[in-house]
Amino acid sequence: MKKILLGFVMALGMSGAAVAAGGSIPLDKAPERTNDMAALQNGAKLFVNYCLSCHSAAFMRYNRLRDIGLNDKQIAENLTFATDKIGDTMKASIDPKQAKQWFGVNPPDLTLIARSRSSHAGTGADYVYTLLRTYYRDDTKPTGWNNLAFPNIGMPNPLWELQGEQRPVVEKVMSHGHEVDRVKGWAPVKAGTLSAAEYDQNVGDLVAYLQWMAEPAQNSRVRVGVWVMLFLAAFTVVAWRLNASFWKDIK
Repeated sequence: MKKILLGFVMALGMSGAAVAAGGSIPLDKAPERTNDMAALQNGAKLFVNYCLSCHSAAFMRYNRLRDIGLNDKQIAENLTFATDKIGDTMKASIDPKQAKQWFGVNPPDLTLIARSRSSHAGTGADYVYTLLRTYYRDDTKPTGWNNLAFPNIGMPNPLWELQGEQRPVVEKVMSHGHEVDRVKGWAPVKAGTLSAAEYDQNVGDLVAYLQWMAEPAQNSRVRVGVWVMLFLAAFTVVAWRLNASFWKDIK
């Protein structure tokens, strides 16, 4: 089922800066699953159901999902809206003009989100993985949500049904001679449909799909690159021996 209503709520108060900004907490390392077809398929399903209602992936076509092991029938039956065709790009179901009229701005495209947040603190995948796992209830915010990785975020938790609700457990620590609050863990407030471990697993799959979507040819390029390097290494040995043979009788 496509989360249309949830998508409308996600867009409330969100701007392009909402994806580009970030907090100062250490980023958790996202699991590397871009070669795991089952993980990518689950991530694609999560993306369509929980993100695509408002956020487009305008540089990705549905038929490219063949590369992660899906056939056209599976794509059409499970991952497209009623009016979509296999060759269409993955556009948000919300009308851009209405989105701008209702919310003041169009929700940003997510095709390259897993690559756009790379920094000294971690990769874009690490950022998204941390962001989706550090939402917490905050009644002082218009949306009722806040986020450790992105303080004062305008987007509510898009996966709240799966994760449930949590609150940060804070302790006092000394930093540069001052007492500050540090989050040392999480306390559950309301259970979601998934356990904490299952939720982390699904977020990892979603992030893996976002990584793959940002550069679908990456894995193929890496495999080809390995063979090219092996060929060049072998050719170097052959060229070295040929050169030695050619010059051995020349003084």
